[in-house]
Amino acid sequence: MPQFVVEADGGSRGNPGPAGYGAVVLDPATGETLAERAEYIGVATNNVAEYKGLIAGLAAARDLASDAQVLVRMDSKLVVEQMSGRWKIKHPDMKPLAAEAARILPRAQVTYEWIPRERNKHADRLANEAMDAGKRGEQWEPSASTAALDHGAARALATAPAPSGPPGDAAAGAAAVRSALAAAAGASGATAAAAPELADTLFADAGALADAIEPCLDSEAPAVTTGAGWGPDMGAPATFVLLRHGETALTPQKRFSGSGGSDPELSPAGRRQAAAVAEALAARGTIQTVISSPLRRCRETAQAVAVRLGLTVTVEEGLREVDFAAWEGLTFAEVQERFPEDLQAWLDSPKAAPTGGGESFMAATRRISATRDRLLAAHAGRTVLLVTHVTPVKILVRLALGAPPEALFRMELSAASLSAVAYYADGNASVRLLNDTSHLR
Repeated sequence: MPQFVVEADGGSRGNPGPAGYGAVVLDPATGETLAERAEYIGVATNNVAEYKGLIAGLAAARDLASDAQVLVRMDSKLVVEQMSGRWKIKHPDMKPLAAEAARILPRAQVTYEWIPRERNKHADRLANEAMDAGKRGEQWEPSASTAALDHGAARALATAPAPSGPPGDAAAGAAAVRSALAAAAGASGATAAAAPELADTLFADAGALADAIEPCLDSEAPAVTTGAGWGPDMGAPATFVLLRHGETALTPQKRFSGSGGSDPELSPAGRRQAAAVAEALAARGTIQTVISSPLRRCRETAQAVAVRLGLTVTVEEGLREVDFAAWEGLTFAEVQERFPEDLQAWLDSPKAAPTGGGESFMAATRRISATRDRLLAAHAGRTVLLVTHVTPVKILVRLALGAPPEALFRMELSAASLSAVAYYADGNASVRLLNDTSHLR
């Protein structure tokens, strides 16, 4: 029996606004593109466009082989959960679209899987091509594009080895990206030497990243969705702007620094970073409240921002870093040498804790989830700066994306970097990222 993977996406520039969808049918064994579909559909919402993309992808798979087993992968949590039967379909516009999708192939032949947006680049690109074509008054047509590299990069990044360093190790994260891009380039026939150069360009353009800070922090900017499209009836989200503290003496040495260590102060570089972030946030003018981890490096960073914004700092115990216990102050290599079995267990399972009674990622997730819920209840519709650490930021982003626990080891988080999560009334969230801080030194 044939097997296909369908990746589908849809988007709306305005929600509702000019909308389009994209879908691709892939060979699961080779990653080969078997069919592409995209169309501009006029004014519609994100959800309608996503369902239209699903319908087009399923129809393309059926046209290739009506008896195929199909795995549908989408970054729309709403569509995946509704089509899997776990969520009710309440919106009247969605019911006929879901019914149409369900009629294309027998239910036993189709399964659904949610994937992060960065692993759905092929379908996302097609949807944007369709919207661009519609803006020109044209119909989308297939072109000789970067489809192979897009898909190869997504697959390589999804399977790249975890960085061999402490959480937040920027060098290891960059190395993983370079490795993944090189693998993708090889798969697509691109010049192998070009992939590391591309990765270096992505990490080096501090000016472009400085420009990118504005939409990252702008609570008025259109949401980058991880699933459901946000309709106008959702109301203003609660937006948490997540700021990792500035550098300490331990940061450039890549040493574990949690809540059970020496509680270091900001280094001169860290103080410069805090001042630069404060100026950037003041220029945006969107922060209404400043909340900090109780640890010194965060309180110092938060105070620099709060003074510049004319606000006060509230300390929140739930935003503290994980306690790394016996690993505090050590490098990854030193932990690997002294506690190899404990380290491997920690890398393998979120239930495992650092040597000596530290806090596991599972325990930290429970703590940070409870903190998030408490802060959301207290700050509905507001934009709040949370000054915290590597692990809390990664956990908040992971939870917003619906990513698995192992995703914590696949995120790079630089000192003084900014991320933002907007939480909507329906329980969904959108994520914006700005991670390079070379312009803050």
